[in-house]
Amino acid sequence: MSTVIDRPRIRPWRRIVSAVAAVLLPVAGTAVFASAPADAASSLPCDIYAAAGTPCVAAHSTARALYSGYNGSLYQVRRASDGATAEIGLLSPGGYANAVSQDTFCAHTSCLITVVHDQSPQHNDLTIEGPGTAGGQDSGANAAALTAVAGGHKVFGVYIAPTTGYRHYVGAGVAQNGRPEGMYMVASGTHVNNGCCFDYGNVEATIADNGNGHMDAVNLGTTCFFPPCGGSGPWVAGDLENGLFQGNYSNTGNLGNNSTFVTALLKNNGQNTFALKGGNAQSGGLTTWYDGTLPSGGYMPMHQEGSIVLGTGGDNSNASVGTFFEGVMTAGYPSDAADNAVQSDIVSVGYTGSTSLPATAATVTGPGGTCVDVASDDLGGNTAPVQLWGCQSWAVDQHWTHNSDDSLSTIGRCLDVVNGGTAKGTQVQLYDCNSTGAQKWLQQANGSLLNPQSGRCLDSPQGATGNGTRLEIWDCNGSGAQTFSVNGGGVVDGPGGQCVDVANDDNGVNGTPVQLWGCQSYAVDQHWYHNANGSLETLGRCLDIVGNGTAPGTQVELWDCDGVGGQVWAPQADGSLLNPQSGRCLDATDGATGNGTRLRISDCDGSPAQKFTLS
Repeated sequence: MSTVIDRPRIRPWRRIVSAVAAVLLPVAGTAVFASAPADAASSLPCDIYAAAGTPCVAAHSTARALYSGYNGSLYQVRRASDGATAEIGLLSPGGYANAVSQDTFCAHTSCLITVVHDQSPQHNDLTIEGPGTAGGQDSGANAAALTAVAGGHKVFGVYIAPTTGYRHYVGAGVAQNGRPEGMYMVASGTHVNNGCCFDYGNVEATIADNGNGHMDAVNLGTTCFFPPCGGSGPWVAGDLENGLFQGNYSNTGNLGNNSTFVTALLKNNGQNTFALKGGNAQSGGLTTWYDGTLPSGGYMPMHQEGSIVLGTGGDNSNASVGTFFEGVMTAGYPSDAADNAVQSDIVSVGYTGSTSLPATAATVTGPGGTCVDVASDDLGGNTAPVQLWGCQSWAVDQHWTHNSDDSLSTIGRCLDVVNGGTAKGTQVQLYDCNSTGAQKWLQQANGSLLNPQSGRCLDSPQGATGNGTRLEIWDCNGSGAQTFSVNGGGVVDGPGGQCVDVANDDNGVNGTPVQLWGCQSYAVDQHWYHNANGSLETLGRCLDIVGNGTAPGTQVELWDCDGVGGQVWAPQADGSLLNPQSGRCLDATDGATGNGTRLRISDCDGSPAQKFTLS
């Protein structure tokens, strides 16, 4: 399995950015979101490089503008529920991404990033990469997999899981045949592995290995390609094709960068010299890991072909993981002064947050204490078998997010019944998320996972628990073979398409109000775990009636789980959540559905104000 360091997530600013208005303008099946006021910078990376005589020929970011005058789209997302797309733009020219527009468009479904737009005049947009000689068709990144804060605003990164990658074929202005160039990316030192190859930069015109020197891309990972290496990485390296060079072959002086946010930089004069630099993207300057001659053996001169890749190798070697927030490529060999000025600008952005696993991703434990796992060690493409395997905390493909459309997703795809089948014994697999009935899974009170379309439950054949046991659907019977616990919980859908939410942005303490809020797949406090005693738990505490009360109108809150009657919630046939002790149902005050509507108990009446669906 791939090695991932799991760090706590930070999800600030939700209430602030959610107040920003997003206007949808439908254009031929595509939603376009209007800008709203926000802060902008005066001199951004591509302004800096242009002033130094090495203009950007590619500028990609899902977080911010890389030119002070840019006011176009940053990236495009595609919604699984209906295939519609939306362009995600900026809060203001030269500013930060309008993440609220993505939240609005993708609510109650999942979205993929389908295009990362080039902000440069060259229009070298990155689209989902096709099959190559070393890897099949790639998928787009889960658009909501990771959030961060940049410039005080919530933004999304490009979460590269295995088989995720993007490419632009022979970009305008991109260096070819030994011409000089530079490039950097802001990535993560905590979401890395030793798979090939988390690259950003110049690759072949075809998706194939065309020989030494036909690639010139910056790489961040834990592969020691030419040992010995200094430390344990991850290292900033140059992927020059058929080698990840930390210097001129081995370079024990390259000690790597493992900060949460990393600036990884490569520049190459195309003839005889290249340099590697790395830095903490949150503070400080750049360290030069290597500045010297290119390797011998076909690298002097270089033979670049001018395509651009993100997340894979030149031949679509796609076993890597990584996180990407921004990156540029230049025409010409940038000066050290320009590099330093760009690093200062990156630090000024104030990137914060976690960059490893999504906050809402957790294991799904099954029979015998095993975990629901994807075959092929994190390389699961479409139709990859889903099975049981011993739980491994670092395994990306054992961490599942229970999305607001009731799907379970990992490594960019969803748990799916083969061919949408409904017959007992039909096996399950990984497949592109599409919001169909074959991908809906509801946690039941007895611990089973129900697929409503088939009316059957996820099942381990004959109750087997061995590694590699293929999972299927079967008649629901409450047996141990059907006990699957979604440890990350799932959303509780409420009135008006809102979700049950804890006030104060994931910092709920005893007595914190529980309310309605717009559904956000990354929001930890919107994922509720179904305990065997009928309680609903998030952030380590339970949905509780204030004072363990029973009177109509008594509000609900978050409180330490203590097993009292005021913490028991039983789903009813009419869609309500009954608290048996009081004989009353969870209710949205006065039928309101706005953000911040406080929840309470009230006489059960079957009204829309009392419709709460557990995922």
